[in-house]
Amino acid sequence: MVQSLNTKVDLVIEGTAFTGLTDYGKIMIGDKSFEFYHDRDTRKYMQIPWEEVDYVLASVMFKGRWIPRFAIQTKKNGTYTFAAKDAKKVLRAIRNYVPSERMVQSLSFFDVVKRGVKGIASK
Repeated sequence: MVQSLNTKVDLVIEGTAFTGLTDYGKIMIGDKSFEFYHDRDTRKYMQIPWEEVDYVLASVMFKGRWIPRFAIQTKKNGTYTFAAKDAKKVLRAIRNYVPSERMVQSLSFFDVVKRGVKGIASK
């Protein structure tokens, strides 16, 4: 059994981790870290301490009415993408531990296309 890093839990919600294959489980947000535990396989878990979080990226659609997924970019180990039943509630809980200037909106589809066209045009 995995030992949690948190001493106090703020939120536990069903979620999905996009790590190659889709993993379904529980997202736990507490005072020490962001944690994801797989529903069936106890060996599949992620624990990201708040000191290790660099940015939290949110994919915002329809002017903030719907947030399908969010990502946590760490200082050393890359970016992890998650989805939750209520992503707004998860991001509000994360906001207590990550400064608001470190929580950003990811680029939209059209922004990515615009950057690609500008990159091709600049060559």
